[in-house]
Amino acid sequence: MTNNDVLIIGSGIAALQLAVQLTNDVNVRILTKEKLRTANSYLAQGGIAAALGVNDHPSKHIVDTLEAGRFHNNHDVVQEVISAAPELIKNLAVQGDIFDKNQKGELFLGMEGAHSEKRIVHGGGDATGKNVMEYLISVLKERPNITVEENAFAYELLLNAKQNRCIGVKAKTTNGSIQSFFGRHVIIATGGCGQLYTYTSNAQSVSGDGIAMAYLAGADIVDMEFNQFHPTLLYINGETKGLISEAVRGEGAILVTDDGTRIMEGVHPLKDLGPRHVVSQRIYEYLKKGKQVYLDISTIDNFSKRFPSITLICEENDIQIAEGKIPVAPGSHFLMGGIKTDLIGRTSIDGLYAIGEASCTGLHGANRLASNSLLEGLFQGEHLSKWINETWKEPQEVEANQYYLHSHNEGAGVVQLPDVQQIKDFMMERVGIVRNEVNLKKQQVWINQYLAENIDLDTCSTHDLTKVFMLTIAKLITDAAMKRTESRGGHFRSDFPKEDDHHWLRKSIIQNYKWGVEKSNEHIETALAT
Repeated sequence: MTNNDVLIIGSGIAALQLAVQLTNDVNVRILTKEKLRTANSYLAQGGIAAALGVNDHPSKHIVDTLEAGRFHNNHDVVQEVISAAPELIKNLAVQGDIFDKNQKGELFLGMEGAHSEKRIVHGGGDATGKNVMEYLISVLKERPNITVEENAFAYELLLNAKQNRCIGVKAKTTNGSIQSFFGRHVIIATGGCGQLYTYTSNAQSVSGDGIAMAYLAGADIVDMEFNQFHPTLLYINGETKGLISEAVRGEGAILVTDDGTRIMEGVHPLKDLGPRHVVSQRIYEYLKKGKQVYLDISTIDNFSKRFPSITLICEENDIQIAEGKIPVAPGSHFLMGGIKTDLIGRTSIDGLYAIGEASCTGLHGANRLASNSLLEGLFQGEHLSKWINETWKEPQEVEANQYYLHSHNEGAGVVQLPDVQQIKDFMMERVGIVRNEVNLKKQQVWINQYLAENIDLDTCSTHDLTKVFMLTIAKLITDAAMKRTESRGGHFRSDFPKEDDHHWLRKSIIQNYKWGVEKSNEHIETALAT
């Protein structure tokens, strides 16, 4: 048993930013399911969005964010995060050699889909996530107050019986033993759930664990129907092999078929740089007809120098960059929903916080604007650190031995679990880019037969824990997608293909697990961009 001032579950950009910004007298422990460098953030090719250009202004960035999010966003959150972005990036830029600069020594600003200005800061061309993570890891190693526990699979939150407060988590180590970790502040920073789908850009470890744990502990979960599918993953022989960053289209690449037909002509005013849900749906339509879609990169000079990571992925998969065409398909990329939090990261359970992709503040609305994700992680990590630094010494009466586990495992029996691949394939087919009532009902029946919420997690292997969490998240997404009878952002219903502002604008579906699932709608106050 270990006690900590701050216990962080996850090791991506939001987690590490929080850890390094906490003062040296705060005792910090980071639990990560695998290794520090296998976090999803490490794979992020795209950059970080901030209104730094001469002709740019946060107000423009705000409008773009609201437009991409189909006005489902929390306007106050959008305003605060986007307005803070330029200063945040400038401060980070002076701390380390992280970002690419032009010949004048100024930050190089790129363009990405649905942005009205060049405002994307990159590091190492297309290795921004890796660059920022390496910087944060280097700072982390100099901090004696921070302990990192690798290969610790956190799986169950511990709640104080008297106060209904989160006081820690149980984790399984590589040898299968169970260890309890306690903390005054417990932070979930485990990322999204991209691995629920057959095709995804996400790291192997990203299967929704943190969101599932919070749900099973009774925390409010929100907006789970909004899943972003990135339009362009490298696609070979029916498999996706890695992300082809939006920045490639920002530099002039266009989407074409075998015969050179430009598939985005007449579909959206921004054509190939349209919002991700629009471009993903268009590519998906062609693939369903048996037609391969390519990124035509022939107009981009010095492609391999500008995009070294993408060039390497292509070469490893026998795609010749010199031929000027990269075969692509859409795949699961980002979850706009998650654990409902305020801007500090506080959840509906005292002592439990969530930051990064696992959280949902309302910043992204129904669809995330490109390169707002690393920005959100950096902002939230810094924001929560300031709050903890100011409040962590406040007295708390938390008795470590006075805890209970949530009632979901009472009377649990052994339940047969499906194959991981089967979960992924059914989610892709029935709750993927295009959804409808028939498929959603089919998926609900299939998921419910496994009674995942009744399984005693202590008895599960880490492999089975992953399946339980995947089924739990699959149920949340499917149920929310069934309930939202419209199409908005990352949620597309072929049987309700239009946005329904009268019934659904700024309405969120909130789910929690408290002696059965309770669902409610809550208005999110969002001002439309004028």
